[in-house]
Amino acid sequence: MNLFGLNEEILALRDRAQADIAPIFARIDEVAEHNAQKVLAAFQKHKVAEYMFAGTTGYGYGDNGRDTLEKIYADIFHTEDAVVRLQFVSGTHAITCALFGNLRPGDTLCYVTGEPYDTIQSVIGIVGDEAGNMKQYGIGYRQVEMLPNGLPDEAAVAAAVCDPKVKIAMIQRSKGYSTRQSLSVETIGSLCRCIRAAAPECIIMVDNCYGEFVEMLEPTDVGADLVVGSLIKNPGGGLAPTGGYIAGRHDLVEAAAARLTVPGIGKECGSTLGNNRLMYQGLFLAPHTVAQALKTAVFCARMMELLGYDTEPASDAVRHDIIQMLSFGSPGPLQAFIRGIQFGSPVDSYVTPEPWDMPGYDCPVIMAAGAFIQGASIELSCDAPMREPYAAYMQGGLTYESGKTGVLLAVSEILKHREKEMQTGNV
Repeated sequence: MNLFGLNEEILALRDRAQADIAPIFARIDEVAEHNAQKVLAAFQKHKVAEYMFAGTTGYGYGDNGRDTLEKIYADIFHTEDAVVRLQFVSGTHAITCALFGNLRPGDTLCYVTGEPYDTIQSVIGIVGDEAGNMKQYGIGYRQVEMLPNGLPDEAAVAAAVCDPKVKIAMIQRSKGYSTRQSLSVETIGSLCRCIRAAAPECIIMVDNCYGEFVEMLEPTDVGADLVVGSLIKNPGGGLAPTGGYIAGRHDLVEAAAARLTVPGIGKECGSTLGNNRLMYQGLFLAPHTVAQALKTAVFCARMMELLGYDTEPASDAVRHDIIQMLSFGSPGPLQAFIRGIQFGSPVDSYVTPEPWDMPGYDCPVIMAAGAFIQGASIELSCDAPMREPYAAYMQGGLTYESGKTGVLLAVSEILKHREKEMQTGNV
């Protein structure tokens, strides 16, 4: 079936790519089955019942559905406690609450995986001077650069966290807008052991965004004290309308909850407004949905490799998050690809993305975001900062079938761009 009128060249590339990646899909399915069983077991352990889907209003006292969901998250991540709330407006917000909840003036935050994601830089005060950033509260900052091979520099990390002022060692699992590889849980575990040996009291926190359910283990299984993420990414399964989570050691979670609400109330308040069902159902679907996103990413990587573009990770690599980086080297093909992803979306497919200034970013960003949940990265999306090396970051795909179609339409736009460049002599 070819309802979108794709030409024979694209269809041939599709068939070749699908044949090449078939063994990779088997590995993805194995991980998905393991994680689906883990989630189902947690639901059954905590006796999830229909009455828990009812929402609360006002203060949200006695919301049994909310409280049980947090116990389920704690079980899935093998932690003492969790806070899972619609009131988190993003992963950056959840990370910020965890940091401000556990840092005090005079403490130092140390990013041990190089420069943090763009929106976190404003929170810390690395860029700009936004009201209420950590710098204004007297919280110090330092970072340890990654090795040339893209792995953490454990010797430098051990030296950095020995400073008694370093209260939190922060690990960013995904690459963000950098060109490094995303970190495996195994690598995170090695880094946790390194930090623990050098500074036993240092809190180890992981920005887990884009990584949940990609592997059989999570960072808290290998030594992290806290993991933080967004519900409009992996664990929301494409159904959670907003929100984020923090899971980990009880005292650290409570401190973060007190920052989200107020000291003395913490987790006790926070109405769910009838959204519990979507948060439960999204979590239940998440292992499968993540697998669909991964298959979309692998297919995309192979298609782009066949067209001669550099990809990270490669199509045959073992994956550690849902992000697929594509290097274009110039703005033209990058914008063509992102516009193609938008044209392949179920929502706002008629819209043409343009680079634009966005809050928290230091340069214009072009974004394909035709999603049911606005900003959802577990739905097919693609974005890129308009700066060198002109790399696009694609993520998501609720179903492999629709995600594949989106990729094919993006490839079609690239080929159109190539043809136009050849006609104008700009190649």
